[in-house]
Amino acid sequence: MIRSLFVLALLLAAPLAAQIPVGGTKVAAGVAGLQLRVDQSTSAADPDDVPDVQVAATADGYDIKTGPAAVIWDPANTATGNYVLRGTFRLNERSNHTNYYGLILGGRDLQGPNQNYIYFLVAQNGTFLIKHRMGDMVHDIVDNTANPAVIAMAAGDPPSTNLLLVRVNPTDVDFVVNGFVVHTVPRTSLAGATDGIWGVRVNHVLPRVSVAGLAVTQH
Repeated sequence: MIRSLFVLALLLAAPLAAQIPVGGTKVAAGVAGLQLRVDQSTSAADPDDVPDVQVAATADGYDIKTGPAAVIWDPANTATGNYVLRGTFRLNERSNHTNYYGLILGGRDLQGPNQNYIYFLVAQNGTFLIKHRMGDMVHDIVDNTANPAVIAMAAGDPPSTNLLLVRVNPTDVDFVVNGFVVHTVPRTSLAGATDGIWGVRVNHVLPRVSVAGLAVTQH
């Protein structure tokens, strides 16, 4: 079970190691406009390793280190209708167990108790998942599933990079990893849930995930 806690990041210029602590706000490193919601683990068997989430600016995006799981977005970034959402995720250091990171879309009320979004994530063991979160409830669209399109990262491997896309088409929605469609659902099955804010989710205990090339293209 997780307990959700919203944290607003002011995100002005600051040293790259600046932290956004759970339960408060603090300047982060020059990633203007971002907001952050933290999901703290309440599992004694799988606790957060540190209490903070760190966000640091890079030349083409930002680095994230968790701590608790975090959803990160710019409220100006919204998409409706038919579009392609993309982002490149580089896992620079392995977690000590399997944890997921990737895209969110269709975000609504991300600061409040009725948070609503779809997330499409990959993990270091070569699996992906797709879920729809509404408040404290999570519906599995695809549970943890192995796919050769997902570039894994075994112990001792160099960093792994995965390009994730979500194509919201007139009649269906494609979820794509490194150019390969790993899952497709009828758009009607999502009942309008693809319209809204887009951003990223990085689950807990991930030492360093780099995010680059986040963008939406209408089509």
